[in-house]
Amino acid sequence: MSGKFKSWFLQRFPIDTQKTSTVMEKIFIKEPIPKHMKYWYYALGATPLILFLIMVFTGILLTFYYIPSPAKAYESVVYITEEVSMGFWIRGIHRWGSNLMVIAMFLHMGRVFFTRGYRKPREINWVLGVLMLLVTLTLCFTGYSMIYNQLSYWATTVGTNMIKEIPLIGAPILYLLRGGEDVTANTLTRFFNLHIGFLPTILFILIIVHIIFVRMHGVAKLEDKEDEETYSFYPEHFYHTLIIGLFLLAVLSALTVIMPPGLGEQANPNVTPPHIKPEWYFFAVFSVLKFVPLKLGIYFFTALIIVLTFWPFFDDFIRRKWQVRRIHYWVGSLTIILFLFLTVFEIIVQ
Repeated sequence: MSGKFKSWFLQRFPIDTQKTSTVMEKIFIKEPIPKHMKYWYYALGATPLILFLIMVFTGILLTFYYIPSPAKAYESVVYITEEVSMGFWIRGIHRWGSNLMVIAMFLHMGRVFFTRGYRKPREINWVLGVLMLLVTLTLCFTGYSMIYNQLSYWATTVGTNMIKEIPLIGAPILYLLRGGEDVTANTLTRFFNLHIGFLPTILFILIIVHIIFVRMHGVAKLEDKEDEETYSFYPEHFYHTLIIGLFLLAVLSALTVIMPPGLGEQANPNVTPPHIKPEWYFFAVFSVLKFVPLKLGIYFFTALIIVLTFWPFFDDFIRRKWQVRRIHYWVGSLTIILFLFLTVFEIIVQ
């Protein structure tokens, strides 16, 4: 039966199975992986992908019960958390998964930055990585507003107000996101559509293109070690990635059980809470904007994003022009220290 089915299939889809299997084996099984990737802190690239797939799966389950309207959003979240079988677990996996995904992307990009994995000819892949980080943070921001409690509502209001200060395009983007001048039912609907449709699609496309570039150029070897030994993707690296995935599921489940997602008070547009705070990954931005004028802060972070996006080209120019060989160490270390200081400072102040 299997032979007849294969013959029937190949008559209708004339695929050169021998050539295809050879290509697939070369790309996915015998792909050369540098020896340093045996250490887990070098092998964080698959972690955001695994978490993204977990987020997609749990997000689809949550949409079965979530209602994106101001009158029903909060009640639907309460129903998911307290009434739906295993609802609190699915919601907790989704919530903690978003946090771990941001951490994983920070760690992976930090590793690539300090090892100069972005160097020629992989500059475009670094740009894709920055875009993926920005889309992920936007996904987290839109997802935070879905709860429609006091903190999420007012954090959405404050966060979108900042967009207005972006030069030239700020006001049109603000109106497009909110669906008007203020945060209303239109805002929640648009954020919901962005969160479950547009942004995941963009992120998925970026991930696919990112993986294609990795396959074309290969996994970057450590600088000054171009003769580094390699090993095949399968089975060692494959099982390494599988273990990371199982470990992440265990961590997410433990966090959900130990620290289940809360609910807070239902959103009230007429009552401003005394303390409005974003999620922890925006604490550094939030802290800076407390001490500088809003417009100046927006200009600063816009410039910072531009420099981060095109850093491989800046780094190459500086190394050729002024022969500064360790500029990435100084810039990376200073950025991490400032980010941690501002984040911890904001936690202590709150």
